[in-house]
Amino acid sequence: MKQRFAFLLLVVTLACLARPPRACAATIIVTNSVHLNPCSKWNPRFWLGNLDDPVPPPDYRPDDKHRLRSWHFRNPCHNFHFYVIGIADKTFRRSGRFPDRIFNPGPGWNWAVCKYKWVRLPFISYNHGAFKTYFGWRERGNFGIELKL
Repeated sequence: MKQRFAFLLLVVTLACLARPPRACAATIIVTNSVHLNPCSKWNPRFWLGNLDDPVPPPDYRPDDKHRLRSWHFRNPCHNFHFYVIGIADKTFRRSGRFPDRIFNPGPGWNWAVCKYKWVRLPFISYNHGAFKTYFGWRERGNFGIELKL
């Protein structure tokens, strides 16, 4: 079942990328203000950090003595998804049906492509009722996968 779903997701992604853009496709320019030293992306310790939110907000588990550790385990590969395999530190174009969103505002499919120089990073999502799924590079340029039933 999982292999069938992965194959279907791959086929739909390739179909979206192969066909010429329709009139309903739009393009936005995503400008990110994070500037990183390219050498830091090669450091595995950087991969496990969270550059955007290194310290938990005051309302996150205020009475827990392991509050800081819990905060880091909450999303341990943030920098990896955003800056190593993602392009969240670059300015890029994103084209698709709803390029500024993860999901279609109504039920159905959404697709987009992040374009940075010669790199093309696909994204596809589907929602219907409580079922939501996506795979690819999201609206900020970070990579993500989600399946909610």
